Amino acid sequence: MLHIAIIGSGPAGYYTAEAAQKQWGDSVRIDIFDRLPVPYGLIRTGVAPDHQSIKGVARRYETTALSDNVRFVGNVTIGRDVTIAELQDLYDAVILATGAPRDRPLDLPGEGLANIYGSAAFVGWYNGHPEFAELDPDLSVDTAVVIGMGNVALDVARILSKTRTEFAGSDIVAHALDLLDTSRLRKIIILGRRGPHQIMMTPKELGELGDLDRARPHVDSADLPEPADDALLEPGIRKSVGHLRRFAEPSGGAFFGAHDIEIDFRFFAAPHALIGTDRVEAIEVERTTLVDGRPVGTGKIERIPAGLVISCIGYRTEPIAGVPFDERGGRFANTDGRIVHGLYCVGWARRGPSGTIGTNRPDGFGVIEKVAEDKAAGAFGENARDGGGGFDRLAAARGLEVVTFGDWKRIEQAETDRARTGAPREKFVDVAEMIRALG
Repeated sequence: MLHIAIIGSGPAGYYTAEAAQKQWGDSVRIDIFDRLPVPYGLIRTGVAPDHQSIKGVARRYETTALSDNVRFVGNVTIGRDVTIAELQDLYDAVILATGAPRDRPLDLPGEGLANIYGSAAFVGWYNGHPEFAELDPDLSVDTAVVIGMGNVALDVARILSKTRTEFAGSDIVAHALDLLDTSRLRKIIILGRRGPHQIMMTPKELGELGDLDRARPHVDSADLPEPADDALLEPGIRKSVGHLRRFAEPSGGAFFGAHDIEIDFRFFAAPHALIGTDRVEAIEVERTTLVDGRPVGTGKIERIPAGLVISCIGYRTEPIAGVPFDERGGRFANTDGRIVHGLYCVGWARRGPSGTIGTNRPDGFGVIEKVAEDKAAGAFGENARDGGGGFDRLAAARGLEVVTFGDWKRIEQAETDRARTGAPREKFVDVAEMIRALG
């Protein structure tokens, strides 16, 4: 019997478990660990709450989770409750699928001022992640600056712009919905160092900005390349740039009322410094130009008033004691998913924060191929390991309050029962609350 421990219950973790089942059938036992009592990682706390169709992929993971040879082991923190070395003693293979849950820093003067957030924290706040539930951003300001030109920046701008009615059917948590309802924002600036042809925004997400009740996206037509240049783009980016061209069209004199919000795209503008005394009051940006596709500063500095700044420039994997780490790449040091003997990584923990949710499926199958190669080469030896049984004894000895998948289903039902009208659930935003829901 082969025993595998997967650390992380997000898409990468469950796709890897699915791959292991297909590789070894009933001859493998898989434990999927998570530090939270609830599974699905990015699907639960990263995907925008108004994108419920994307969250539906969790049904596929549930099929895997309910298999006889797969266990969810929630409420267990690796490095605190149990070490990697201990898991390596218990399991033939340990696979890190922890994602990249930490914000990449801006590394700018003034970054420590109040009301400046990274997207992991801000998205976690409105998605109900227990670590960020107490964030309490100040939305009484006039202007917010969102730094970044990817889909996360679009999610943040959209969430900040929506009316309460537009959140119908979403699972945005109550504390965020109530605070957004009091927002006095009138302008959201999306800031990017490069130009329209270099955006990482997908057409669907970009197009959504044009359908909001009270928000109006705007692009300066002077920032757009010649239309003929769009023909050289990949189809998806070409369609996204088409949305930007639509946002640059004259509004026909449409009046911005007192409660409307302008979403202003600022291209060729690199953040230079964050200005303020105790809290952010403005952001300095440097005008850029592209040289061989790279943004180069021109020396021209502009100061933009801003009472709220959200950085959406990427993520980093959180290091784990005893595991080699690539500081520059913000991920575990690995070669094609192999870290050291018996220790592997997959998903964002392997390749960094890139690709879509679906990208993790081939990645999961790829790392299981490596495990299979190592098994065939005799890397795991012939001595039977204790696997999940050994972990259960260790957990009992340490008094760990392990949450099973059956427990999660009870938490899920409690969240469904307490949902506001029209919402699929009202998430618990505190781990103690989740445990209390188990009775």
